[in-house]
Amino acid sequence: MPYIPGGLTISDIVKFIPKSWKKQPSHVPRTPKIHNDSMLIESLFKSLGHLASHGHLHEAFKTFTLLRLHSFAVSGDLVLHSAASILSACVDVRAFLPGLQIHAHCISSGVEYHSALVPKLVTFYSAFNLHSEAQSINENSGILHPLPWNVLIASYAKNEFFEETVAAYKRMVSKGIRPDAFTYPSVLKACGETLDFACGRVVHGSIEVSTYKSSLYVCNALISMYKRFGNVSIARRLFDRMSERDAVSWNAVISCYASEGVWSEAFELFDKMWFSGVEVSVITWNIVSGGCLHTGNYAGALGLVSRMRNFPTSLDPVAVIIGLKACSLLGAIRLGKEIHGFAIRCFYDGIDNVRNTLITMYSKCDDLRHAFTVFQQIEENSLSTWNSIISGYAQVNRSEEASYLLREMLLAGFQPNSITLASILPLCARVANLQHGKEFHCYILRRSFEDYTMLWNSLVDVYAKSGKIVAAKQVSDLMSERDEVTYTCLIDGYGNQGEGKVALALFSEMLRSGIKPDHVTMVAVLSACSHSKLVHEGERLFMKMECEYGIHPCLQHFSCMVDLYGRAGLLVRARDIIHRMPYEPSGAIWATLLNACHIHGNTEIGEWAAEKLLEMKPENPGYYVLIANMYAAAGSWSKLAEVRTFMRDLGMKKAPGCAWIDTDSGFTLFSAGDTSSPQACDTFPLLDGLNQLMKDAAGYAINKEQSSDEEILQEIG
Repeated sequence: MPYIPGGLTISDIVKFIPKSWKKQPSHVPRTPKIHNDSMLIESLFKSLGHLASHGHLHEAFKTFTLLRLHSFAVSGDLVLHSAASILSACVDVRAFLPGLQIHAHCISSGVEYHSALVPKLVTFYSAFNLHSEAQSINENSGILHPLPWNVLIASYAKNEFFEETVAAYKRMVSKGIRPDAFTYPSVLKACGETLDFACGRVVHGSIEVSTYKSSLYVCNALISMYKRFGNVSIARRLFDRMSERDAVSWNAVISCYASEGVWSEAFELFDKMWFSGVEVSVITWNIVSGGCLHTGNYAGALGLVSRMRNFPTSLDPVAVIIGLKACSLLGAIRLGKEIHGFAIRCFYDGIDNVRNTLITMYSKCDDLRHAFTVFQQIEENSLSTWNSIISGYAQVNRSEEASYLLREMLLAGFQPNSITLASILPLCARVANLQHGKEFHCYILRRSFEDYTMLWNSLVDVYAKSGKIVAAKQVSDLMSERDEVTYTCLIDGYGNQGEGKVALALFSEMLRSGIKPDHVTMVAVLSACSHSKLVHEGERLFMKMECEYGIHPCLQHFSCMVDLYGRAGLLVRARDIIHRMPYEPSGAIWATLLNACHIHGNTEIGEWAAEKLLEMKPENPGYYVLIANMYAAAGSWSKLAEVRTFMRDLGMKKAPGCAWIDTDSGFTLFSAGDTSSPQACDTFPLLDGLNQLMKDAAGYAINKEQSSDEEILQEIG
């Protein structure tokens, strides 16, 4: 019994046949102008093909009815091809019922399994996602040609029914039908998407013994499959043996290297592709420029994006985002504005990701005015847009504005997610805003962010930087997983409170846990040694950095060592390590050494450091105060006068020191020498007492005749 879609009987399916097709032709009207039936049939057939190809389905059906009326003079092949044309038109215009009528007619005529009709029927049912019906037609047709199976397999793959794709391929092979160059790409894609390596290897073996091993499309599909498997070596071997390559071939192997992070090979292949004369697609441009961004070559990424603008491929939204990210990381605001203008001209500025990247770019380039302007121009803000603008203000420590925007976001009905918290919590840590940190801690507990290690690390950092190191340790103990950031925050917190030995114990625990330190961890460890004057331990860890931990000491690590020796009064060692280090000393290093000399009364090294710092012409007024203190202590009054003249010529004046203190009513600003506060009469006596306690605790030998910073400023002002 012939197969009927949907389980219908023949009598049911016949109901879809138009009544005009069921009538037997009794009398065929003839026009006096056309006496030859064959000419009429040929005219009708051509007319039907034209109507069907242009989607005029109603007129095509009328013409098909006329052909039926002339069935005595119409060959079977002509009717079959007419039905096939109408089925194709039904697919093009998405007309299911008319196509079902054609199928019904074919069933009643007994030609539904004709070789010319089966591929059209399979295409028709596949187009309407009726794959089981399409497969049943293939199963029952008995046709050994791969075309109808190719249609079905391709439709399965297109609709991401990858397991069904592979199953249909296996069924096709089991029926003795040999796959061709159109079969393999869809099957290979399905194997790759399902990560079915075993099946992929079997299909590859079938290709190797066929005549299609050199097919461009088959080879491209093989490379893409092995890319999904992460097998770069086989993909490259297939690429190298190809006699013909197109843009897809190059893109497939370049993206294969990119997906595995082998960027050097990806960049090399891109250069070869460029010189081979193959037109580079925008996808390849984006992969390579994105790779430059990923590997820290921000200038290279920006250069590639700029080159893209001069080629037919032009920039798509992804390229615009890559360019804006590169600008933000380089601080290249002028180029960022140019890309912004391009995005406006191409109407990309309405895309959510582009707008968010624009906000981030302006924020990182310290242009918050433009960042906020972009934000305000958005009619309906998404959570990601709110996150971008909040992150922008948080990154530059604008805590009041960031808090205001967070409140506005809540009023707009958005709840902070992990990205929001990851932006705002580091700000709380940097400004030691313990109250907000506690509030976010409660929010994280209520919203079940247990698996977000980054957020818990930020909480540890908030408590540690706010001086609540015990609370920081308690939070870390509750974490299910700790990483190098967790330990670094704790080590830094204990170190800043003078608990160097506890910090070193935590470092040892970190190593025992199998967690490798990074360069930031080593800065925290060396700084902890410095604050606690653990000279021997600091030297030992500094020597082990490169040989045991694989960390090449950078300027920050040498700065920590200068501070370590300076605090311990080992000023000759501090001077020697500055001489030995492979970097130009920064102003901060000279200031560290200068301050140590000032404290320990070493005017010889102090004057040397003062001269070096003065040569750099620093913009920090505090450095000039240190230099002035040093010359005053050494009795070098002529040099002190030079510093005074230099500062006056530059129009430089030291801003008074200030601090924000968290009171019950919010944050209150206290400035040095400011007596305008109502609490000034209580504050300054308390401050004097605290200063004396700190001096006594530090055990510094303070020269009683030595001028204070304020007195020196008056002298040089």
